[in-house]
Amino acid sequence: MKSIFILLLCVFPQFILSAQNKIKLKFNPNGEFKIIQFTDTHVNIQKGQNLDIFEQFQKIIELEKPDLVMVTGDVVAEDEWKEAYPFFLELFETEKLPWAVVFGNHDSKDSASREDIALFLESLPFCLNVANDGGVTGSSNFVLPVYGDSEKAEALLYCLDSNSRSTLQPRVDGYGWFDLSQIGWYIRNSKKYTMLNGGEPLPALAYFHIPLPEYDLAWNDKKASKIGKKREPICCPDINTGMFAAMVQCGDVMGTFVGHDHYNDFVVNYYDIALAYGRASKIRNQKKPGLGSRVVVLKEGKREFDSWIREGTGKKLQECTLPVSFK
Repeated sequence: MKSIFILLLCVFPQFILSAQNKIKLKFNPNGEFKIIQFTDTHVNIQKGQNLDIFEQFQKIIELEKPDLVMVTGDVVAEDEWKEAYPFFLELFETEKLPWAVVFGNHDSKDSASREDIALFLESLPFCLNVANDGGVTGSSNFVLPVYGDSEKAEALLYCLDSNSRSTLQPRVDGYGWFDLSQIGWYIRNSKKYTMLNGGEPLPALAYFHIPLPEYDLAWNDKKASKIGKKREPICCPDINTGMFAAMVQCGDVMGTFVGHDHYNDFVVNYYDIALAYGRASKIRNQKKPGLGSRVVVLKEGKREFDSWIREGTGKKLQECTLPVSFK
């Protein structure tokens, strides 16, 4: 571990260079773009917990051959992010695989702010993070366009910081929510790309950590189509600031992908947006559900995507297509 971190420091100038020359995401010749979501890894260097997840990650990557990995929060369990991220770096650099991180409620630690960690990530090879894009609340709000053969953006990936805890304590307790500045940021970006696309919203996905309140509403809606399982309460914020309503109104987001609740792995269709969980990507004593990832395949020129869970054992579960599987 120490040797990895020393290597990281020795080649730090190269990391800065990589930040200035970000990789351009593109659909493959078959018109597909594949994303793997890892979430809630909770790597703990001090206690030696979840350090063996990377072998299973590598197996999933070799099976799926993705174009991008999204890590959706609660990455490190303790105050040791500088020691933990080189494990991720080694994996993705070896695979020459673009990756991005959005923060969870456990990702801001005593020794560093979210802003510090965001700047650190922005400098890493193959990491597509943009620190403080737009000057809004949160430290991992950025858009990743996916381009087609014409060098025009054909799809969007919104990466959002769902924040940590309530900022209105003791009046309001619980988990954080999207600030109004973030909703405004999303709307501005959505309108910009819609205008550039001749007034037609681009197919888009959104990745963040804490589920929206609509996840609970959707699961309890008997008319909503569902795939997967709810094994624990949906831990969403008590305050609903309207991010889901903004997405419905803008008309670009086809699906949202979160973590946070380690035992939930369902997808539910709600007002034609797939509200989806990843699969918690950490080792656990319980047999179910096992370590895994959610896979998404975007299709160029179509408002449609395929999705499934790929477990660390190699097993493939919950295959579905939006919107076909939810009609």
